[in-house]
Amino acid sequence: MRHLNTRLTQIFVAGCGAAILAGCASTREDERIVVTAQKSQSDEIGDAAAPPPPPPPPVVSPAPPPRVMAQESVAAGMMTRHAPGHYVPPVVVPADPGRERYDGEEVSPVKLVAQEPVSTFSVDVDTGAYANSRRFLTQGMLPPQDAVRTEEMINYFRYDYAAPESKAVPFTVTTGIARTPWNQNTRLMRIGLRGYDLPRAERPPANLVFLMDVSGSMNSPDKLPLVKSALSTLAGRLSKNDRVSIVVYAGAAGLVLEPTNDTARIRAALDRLAAGGSTAGGAGLQLAYQIARDNMIEGGVNRVILATDGDFNVGVSDQGSLVEMIERERDSGVTLTTLGFGTGNYNEAMMEQIANHGNGNYSYIDSALEAEKVLSDEMQSTLFTIAKDVKIQVEFNPAFVSQYRLLGYENRALRNEDFNNDKVDAGDIGAGHQVTAIYEIVPAGTKGWVDPLRYSETGTRADATAGELAFVKLRYKLPDGKVSKLIERAVPAASLAGAPALTGDFAFAASVAAFGQKLRGDPLLGDFTFGQIAALAGKQSVYWRQEYLRLVSVAEGLEQNRP
Repeated sequence: MRHLNTRLTQIFVAGCGAAILAGCASTREDERIVVTAQKSQSDEIGDAAAPPPPPPPPVVSPAPPPRVMAQESVAAGMMTRHAPGHYVPPVVVPADPGRERYDGEEVSPVKLVAQEPVSTFSVDVDTGAYANSRRFLTQGMLPPQDAVRTEEMINYFRYDYAAPESKAVPFTVTTGIARTPWNQNTRLMRIGLRGYDLPRAERPPANLVFLMDVSGSMNSPDKLPLVKSALSTLAGRLSKNDRVSIVVYAGAAGLVLEPTNDTARIRAALDRLAAGGSTAGGAGLQLAYQIARDNMIEGGVNRVILATDGDFNVGVSDQGSLVEMIERERDSGVTLTTLGFGTGNYNEAMMEQIANHGNGNYSYIDSALEAEKVLSDEMQSTLFTIAKDVKIQVEFNPAFVSQYRLLGYENRALRNEDFNNDKVDAGDIGAGHQVTAIYEIVPAGTKGWVDPLRYSETGTRADATAGELAFVKLRYKLPDGKVSKLIERAVPAASLAGAPALTGDFAFAASVAAFGQKLRGDPLLGDFTFGQIAALAGKQSVYWRQEYLRLVSVAEGLEQNRP
């Protein structure tokens, strides 16, 4: 193992709170610590195989393992699970959403095909908005409209898209048309992508840096204890070729654990952490990136995993400066995943944006069960990129479509000229990832949301492609590529005339889209109710979809009880 720069392993205690000072002064294994940079001889890469690891530290005490399905209580404010079909709301004190920071966009406006026939956006595989909205609902509150991003609600779930036949083209493209349940004059057009699966034996080695916020703002049951449990879960999924380092920050940043694949030692280091002090998040990010670069695995996964409530208040702390720093760092080949935790002072705006600019993913962890889902079941997709800078461009044929709107993806919109520009950054797709986008369209000759233009012209190109409703193009780069590749699909116009009623997975995706739009206050949903949204989803047997139906029911009750 190459030795780390002494400057990076030095510990700065200025600004640490009392809990940190007490921890920094201690080197005993049985005492709780926050930062230590003392390197022992056993801290070398390639440690001998560890004894069977202890179970992950519980979020609350006592707490059953995350896989227990019959009954599971999670951190304060989270959902209590009982037998399927039964929901018992927890007794919680709701957080003040006024102190939390969101950066929501206005609902996408309607576009006239005669004026803007082309729609371009970057893919998004984040899911944080769904889990965060769930947290508000289980606390007895409708989420702030700015906290809801419809595409993250839709992409929280998996759908029945066909898998790629080979890795030559890293994902499949599925399209479909159906009738809109909330507007008889419109139709829904779905575009679905699915990346190829990567068997565990074939995945490349990973160099992971856990970057953990141990400041005073993390001192609550739904924050640092849940972070430790979540990362302990991930540590248990390591292979012999993977390495984990741990960097923490409070008033300053320091290295707690040098690279190792010893699960027991990783969990022991996590267990000794305690919270206290201010929040030098910018310094923590700089140190974590440096550690990741110093231990770079060529051809492998090199990623910083940031776990925090986003409350940076020391050093580089404003969102714009952090984004600039992360954009510089991503060029080194180190990506960034952000895991959001907690309530009250949660800075979701920062968490989502820095993950986007760091070529990574954003998730919100509201329970031990969600930690298991994100950091165990889905971590392979999150870590192992199979296509980067993935962009979608849709051109609508004015002979068949007069108006359209994209449900969600407001903060992923690109200029049309960005589509062919390989220097423009876009979203990444991991192994097994899925991406779903839904357009609501107005067939030509049908009354739409906007009056038709008095002086519009019908172009000859529409006549030349009369058999096509729309033309879908995707650009992507392979993980080590610099030149994009192109996939093209035509959506046949015949599918518009014979558009069926929504069924199956398409119906469920449309239900989730409507749920997101309704929580955002979308006026174009008309009088479509939460009850109708639930009915559209239909009966479900998978737990996550059953939970979704319960959340819709909770939202319906909250709406009915509004003053």
